[in-house]
Amino acid sequence: MDFFKALIPGGLLTFVVSAIMGKGGSRGGWLSIERLHVADTSFYWSWILFAVATGLAWILIAITPK
Repeated sequence: MDFFKALIPGGLLTFVVSAIMGKGGSRGGWLSIERLHVADTSFYWSWILFAVATGLAWILIAITPK
């Protein structure tokens, strides 16, 4: 269950960081930030950053006392 909770902050962190770096014209090196086009909307995204951010959020949620 903690993994599914971690998807939201992981996605938000990825969206914000990719948008900031993408607007500046950076590809983020190993992050491989790319511009995605979905329907009539386009935004910057990095699957590598999404995996790392979700993993970090998962660990933080898992170690938080319940």
